[in-house]
Amino acid sequence: MLDRRLNAYRPDLADAVLWGQVEAERFTAGEPACVIISVAGLRATPDPNAGIDTQLLYGERVTVLERKDGWAWVKATYDGYVGYLPEDTLSESAITPTHWIIQPRTFLYPQADMKTPHCGALSVGSRITVSDEVEVRGTRYLRLEDGRAVIAAHCAAPGERPLGDYVAIASRLLETPYLWGGKSAFGIDCSGLVQLSMMMAGQWAPRDSDMQAAGLGVEISPEDLGRGDLVFWKGHVAIMEDEETLIHANGNTMSVAREGLEAAINRIGYLYGDPIICRRP
Repeated sequence: MLDRRLNAYRPDLADAVLWGQVEAERFTAGEPACVIISVAGLRATPDPNAGIDTQLLYGERVTVLERKDGWAWVKATYDGYVGYLPEDTLSESAITPTHWIIQPRTFLYPQADMKTPHCGALSVGSRITVSDEVEVRGTRYLRLEDGRAVIAAHCAAPGERPLGDYVAIASRLLETPYLWGGKSAFGIDCSGLVQLSMMMAGQWAPRDSDMQAAGLGVEISPEDLGRGDLVFWKGHVAIMEDEETLIHANGNTMSVAREGLEAAINRIGYLYGDPIICRRP
């Protein structure tokens, strides 16, 4: 059976790419759109009380397969995740991002002036479209097409500035609150930390820990663990910072935290067993 997290199909409607693989009353190629709020929660059902499976950041692209009753059924362009977003979190405008946010968090201002009350906040990984760059009283800003502005030093064109390896990026998110389904610097879960950090380092990773454990990189022996390797438990993943220390978003501290590998194995094993696999991306 196809994974419903990555394949959009229901008895009444399915993604056109699944023609011949699933049965549905009709198929659609969908329409492009992008996220226009800071962080949008993607849900398995069109219900505001349903838990979020993952999040999409400002500027992320999706394919909209259906709009109904204030909800949009979408497939995320970056990782293929399928779910429901409130329809008003999306724009049909054909936006081509030019930059993304490289600081863990930054503010949006209504104009190029940091002394004006901010009108929003963006997470690392958010995509923006810049119209021009200005300097006001010694501070440089990037202006968006609607006139809003962000601090220029908090942004870069993808690949413009080296951000370090993905472990260094993950370490900048230390103390970020834990959030089930979270994938932003405002709240993040274990596999979201892996995916977001790797994305900012120019590497691709699937969204959930079971997907990552199944095929991200190559399997290695626990004796060979080093910086950048991943340790998986059932339903959890952690990033090795060095041979003895890991970084992970976890429910024990309810934050992104450092922890000794041996201590983590002992603590987690008490409830959930030993690691099931180690991988090198």
